[in-house]
Amino acid sequence: MSEQTTILLAEDEVALGTIVKESLETRGFEVIYAEDGDMAMKLYESKKPELLVLDVMMPKKDGFTLVKEIRKMNDRIPIIFLTAKSRTEDVVEGFGYGANDYLKKPFSMEELIVRIKALLDRKQGSSASETVNIGKYAFNFSKQLLSYEGSEIMLTHREAQLLNELYRHKNELTERTLILNTLWGNDDFFSARSMDVFITKLRKKLTLDEEIQIMNVRGFGYKLVC
Repeated sequence: MSEQTTILLAEDEVALGTIVKESLETRGFEVIYAEDGDMAMKLYESKKPELLVLDVMMPKKDGFTLVKEIRKMNDRIPIIFLTAKSRTEDVVEGFGYGANDYLKKPFSMEELIVRIKALLDRKQGSSASETVNIGKYAFNFSKQLLSYEGSEIMLTHREAQLLNELYRHKNELTERTLILNTLWGNDDFFSARSMDVFITKLRKKLTLDEEIQIMNVRGFGYKLVC
């Protein structure tokens, strides 16, 4: 990774936050650190980081609230949530707010670094400018943009990834496990619930063309019909 890559880390457990910050810095990342949600928002606005690693439970402003506010300004920045193992409900809810990935505490630094690099690689690798037609929509994957008769609909990073995967297999069944392992890196319960949330979001954004459907083939996967 480039030494210029700046990560915003927000974690109210100072001991853990210090370890994570120092570990990421040894890998060439620039890390700005916040101990609460308010401080994290101020650093986000002033430093313009390229990726966020956020604890869910923080004083002054929790991770969910922080992400909702940031997503109003930036739909594309990759976000990883850190969540306590006992709060499994955070996982599904967090994806709904716009997270791209999550890690349960306790976690290994190697796993966090792998997740970070994967998100940055996807972001940097999405450079193609090709626009494809999905029914009456125009879809630009790299810009994370849907266009419909002059109107523009922004997609989140994960929404664009998911729609692109479905489009690659349009009018054919795309297996759940394939999507989950390709985009989420595993096919566990929480990733599956997260994917269902994003499928629902995409369906809402594609309602302007009644001929487009994302069909659920129960137990097998999804089919983009267009």
